[in-house]
Amino acid sequence: MISRVKGVVIGRELDRIEVETEGGLVYEVEVPTTVMERLPTLGQPVEVRTLHVVREDSATLYGFVEREEREVFRRLLSASGVGPRLALAMMSGLNAHRLARALVDKDVAVLTRIPGIGRKTAERISVELADKMEDLAVGAQGMPVDTGAREAVRALVALGYSLTDADGAVRAVLEEVAVEDPQELIRRALSAR
Repeated sequence: MISRVKGVVIGRELDRIEVETEGGLVYEVEVPTTVMERLPTLGQPVEVRTLHVVREDSATLYGFVEREEREVFRRLLSASGVGPRLALAMMSGLNAHRLARALVDKDVAVLTRIPGIGRKTAERISVELADKMEDLAVGAQGMPVDTGAREAVRALVALGYSLTDADGAVRAVLEEVAVEDPQELIRRALSAR
């Protein structure tokens, strides 16, 4: 499995880049639009997290900047009827955190704005993936984005809180006092209940 590709960008197209490694090997990596916007220009160094998808008729690398983006893509592929093309289109329509949030909230209105996603498909995918995306929805639209807060929310979810309750508890703590340590955030959130 190829999990990362590190090298220099030698080619950029609308939905893919070419990365030349130090050893001279060139990888073609398909990326969603939301990722392409954050990748460096030609001649610049880059490191992308990849998911190697092998199908009967192809072997393709899909690239992402963040671990969470790759994980959202991986989980999208686990839904019935979602292949790499549709998953790539979904991630090009919404950033990974916002897409995960829309799936958790079963927000069909947001999902149907993505080209190629109709109402029935949006409903089916969100029902199938809502529970699987909760931990990745942290950081989406109004959710905490700093690492400590994100970690605290994930820990509270693991302790049995719903994502919404965990997020609310962490936000309440952060409104009272600036706490960066996730352990302290968790302790304060638990004692506030």
